[in-house]
Amino acid sequence: MKRLLPISLGCSKNRVDTEKLLAQITAGGLYEVVPDGTSYEDAKADVVIINTCGFITAAKQESIDTILEACEAKKRGLVEKVFVFGCLSKRYRDDLIGSIPEADGFFGTVDDASLLTALGIEPRGSLALYRKLTTPSHYAYLKISEGCDRRCSYCAIPLIRGPHHSVPIDNLVAEAKILASQGVKELILIAQDTTYYGIDIYGKRRLADLLRELVKVDGIEWIRIHYMYPADFPLDVLDVMASEPKICKYVDIPLQHASDKLLGMMHRAAGADYDKELIIKIREKVPGVVVRTTMIVGHPGEGEKEFGELLDFVKEMKFERLGAFTYSEEEGTYDAEHCKDSVPESVKKERYDRLMEIQEEISKAHNLKRIGNVERVVVDAFADGSFTARSQGESPEVDGEIYVMGAFASGFVPAGTVGSFMNVEITAADDYDLYAKKID
Repeated sequence: MKRLLPISLGCSKNRVDTEKLLAQITAGGLYEVVPDGTSYEDAKADVVIINTCGFITAAKQESIDTILEACEAKKRGLVEKVFVFGCLSKRYRDDLIGSIPEADGFFGTVDDASLLTALGIEPRGSLALYRKLTTPSHYAYLKISEGCDRRCSYCAIPLIRGPHHSVPIDNLVAEAKILASQGVKELILIAQDTTYYGIDIYGKRRLADLLRELVKVDGIEWIRIHYMYPADFPLDVLDVMASEPKICKYVDIPLQHASDKLLGMMHRAAGADYDKELIIKIREKVPGVVVRTTMIVGHPGEGEKEFGELLDFVKEMKFERLGAFTYSEEEGTYDAEHCKDSVPESVKKERYDRLMEIQEEISKAHNLKRIGNVERVVVDAFADGSFTARSQGESPEVDGEIYVMGAFASGFVPAGTVGSFMNVEITAADDYDLYAKKID
């Protein structure tokens, strides 16, 4: 068998695309898949496939650097062929072909069949719901829709992924059952806009209905929701979250800013007062909920006044989780065509640091309040004598972690502990992470 090294860059939605492709590749029987992250020297791969990201400048540069690195490995005789697919490849295919001719093929986001053919594999429709997981085996991302109908001024995703289209509930339940049969215990629902789910195929938002069906899947113990757009938020989702113990009390809701002027310039469908009232309502309807949001700093038109409004909003709302990124102008977007990128990079960086300094204090205060709590956690990994774990309030890859120290005094760790659930007592906290001991 030939050896194939997959490299998946960018978001969790890209990861799902890679996993579906790998299911087809492994079923073909021609390739042994080497784990992502393996060096070229250790991989000894015949083929490298790279799933690229084209979201913002930094992600695009990472994708280009990764392609060039793979082509250099090919030049050194470590790799025979390099194939590139995904968002960057779809958006800039002609440019990439001209500038990186060493790669053996460039494919878009929906060109799986063409890529498989290039690999010598016949695509199988019967494997459409199957995945070869690249996450730890106890959790998986479940992509419930593709594309986006929003037209945020700064965002290129609709240009790359096209309009919103939902996956039917029956298909998602079937996929969840397959994942559960493989040992998955936590599903993380993702899309460009999860709260828009169902409108295109059912005529109304049906995220709550989907959740009610997914909680029935045996073996699934946690279901977490990401990327919830605030405008026209379906409040029935909160009712399900509050009443169903399998639904994590966790809301990921990117707000992007808190200045009405900036939100209008960004073409967001709701203003700061609406967003504030929505967060208050979420916390009222789901006691103990953890709210995660993201903010953009340095968007065109953001002066000290508008940035000050953002800081005041964050101080008032005290989000349990907050991430931020500096504005990046993306060609083809409304901003690129109508707004000058007017905020200097040095100012963007300074504002980012000020925002995250405030959030660091808020996060630590939330963590300190958890000391003494007994919480149920899932174990993600074991290393250096401690377990890395998460409660319902932490999502993998984006949030802090809980380190469970000396869980097994004998040093013997029972098989199956990673991926299992345990009760722990929180004993200490820092800005983003927590420390705990196992409760027998």
